[in-house]
Amino acid sequence: MLYPNSRSTRYGHGLALAALIAAVAIWGAGLPAVQGLGVSALTLAIVLGIALGNTVFPRIAPFSADGVEFAKTRLLRLGIVLYGFRITFQDIAHIGWAGILIDVLIIGATFTLAVQLGTRVFGLDRQTAMLIGAGSSICGAAAVMATEPVVRGQAHKVSVAVATVVIFGTIGMFVYPLLYPYLQLSETAYGLYAGSTIHEVAQVVVAGRAVSEAAASSAVIEKMLRVMMLAPFLVILSSRVDASDGESQRRITIPWFALLFIAASGLNSLHLLPAGVVAAILQVDTVLLAMAMAALGLRTHAGAVRQAGAKPILLASVLFLFLMSGGYIINRFVSAIV
Repeated sequence: MLYPNSRSTRYGHGLALAALIAAVAIWGAGLPAVQGLGVSALTLAIVLGIALGNTVFPRIAPFSADGVEFAKTRLLRLGIVLYGFRITFQDIAHIGWAGILIDVLIIGATFTLAVQLGTRVFGLDRQTAMLIGAGSSICGAAAVMATEPVVRGQAHKVSVAVATVVIFGTIGMFVYPLLYPYLQLSETAYGLYAGSTIHEVAQVVVAGRAVSEAAASSAVIEKMLRVMMLAPFLVILSSRVDASDGESQRRITIPWFALLFIAASGLNSLHLLPAGVVAAILQVDTVLLAMAMAALGLRTHAGAVRQAGAKPILLASVLFLFLMSGGYIINRFVSAIV
């Protein structure tokens, strides 16, 4: 017999709530007007989650908290693993060594700049600076959420980092096509530039298609290669976080979901699974990540976000300017030498 507030009931109610928010977000993201803005289901899910988390959820939290926490942690990790089925190793061959080197340099420079400026100039805590750096340098909200278990960030810090990705990724999505006539780049080179510096995959698609289908194609491939670098990034970051915590002599924590992410990409590269199966996996992945975002939003309190103040936005704005200017220089430099 299940009691009204038994543990299994709290799991069921919480997961059902996260699934409902995710379903609404996925439906909303499919609307033409929303697609035109490059807003993803993940973005809508966290916005809806925050709205409910600061109105309705506090009253029902005692009956649903366990399920929401499960979605925010376990479903997130599973979603990151399945994200690997969006990538193949063949993508690397399409863009060559230049594309790889561009991504490596931009990720390393942007994340390092985020941590140094965030902690030393803007006075942010290390967790927030790392989360903002991960979102700006790699793949937006998905990178922020994948980095959270490694740096052990709190819900409001993750939400602040995701917000910066949404704000500046959206700005970039509109600004890049306007800059294209003045960049002296071919359509393919513009695609590499956009894919290596714009935050979210959806935003990259919009910025690429605003120029041409050829630009969009190279932009998406470059972006997905950048996404693939999430796994080694997490492994390296995990070793550095453990070392800073004084744990290097005992163990190095390797995120299991990062390794399985690479394994999923490798399996997808072999093309052993039928296209229909891969498409179904990607649909499941979208649902899992949207549920995790919804749960994160439900656990985010507006007061904690307001307390973060303007500093995270200032840091993210500097990183955005660096991605546009420094990323452009890196793209031109690498293209000239490779």
